Amino acid sequence: MTRSRQKVQKKTNSRNKTQRHLIADLHKHSPISEQYRTIRTNIEFSSVDKELRSFVVTSAGPGEGKSTSVANLAIVMAQNGNTVLIVDADMRRPTAHYTFNLANTRGLTNVLSKQSLLEETVQKTNINNLSILTCGPIPPNPAELLNSQMMEIMMKEALAQFDIVFFDAPPVMAVTDAQLLANKVDGTILVTSSGKTDKEEIIKTKELLDKTKANILGVILNNKPVDEKSYYYYS
Repeated sequence: MTRSRQKVQKKTNSRNKTQRHLIADLHKHSPISEQYRTIRTNIEFSSVDKELRSFVVTSAGPGEGKSTSVANLAIVMAQNGNTVLIVDADMRRPTAHYTFNLANTRGLTNVLSKQSLLEETVQKTNINNLSILTCGPIPPNPAELLNSQMMEIMMKEALAQFDIVFFDAPPVMAVTDAQLLANKVDGTILVTSSGKTDKEEIIKTKELLDKTKANILGVILNNKPVDEKSYYYYS
């Protein structure tokens, strides 16, 4: 195999690997998909007095599964009949366009810099009711863009067009982007990875989010080994 073919094959394998993470779409009756539906229900019942429609999903550090969690959570929300938008607000290491196999020539950065309108930049996915606003070109000043007046305008427009909006944000311990967003949305969801997430870091992450008055709805625990017999009764 030539070097160029190896490169293409490696890229294809990487993309397929990412697409397999959309278990809520590919394996709707799996125990993991059921867990995402349980999280969906918990979110729906987490506030009695106020309808929650916008969410930031973040983690303490990188590689803890937040982008996979955003994608699958958005899918089960869309399967429930809601129109859902995922905004790839991780403008330092965007991945949503890989996850859903979409182009990333235009996206959030173009909307925030007034180069394009939200409605003409959002892309539909193969999943009913689910749309994506990819990151677009990586900017030199992500935090400034996320904290801009244009960001607040974009968020209002997104909520006018969709029932639910998810923001995939960078890890809290790395940069301030997630804190900036958490202050602007209805709820924040933390993602942790069993055996990987450091206890002290998750405590510090909560403290940093509390300082911005984030409404932390709960924590998703990824990669925890489970006994398949736990699902036997209802399988």
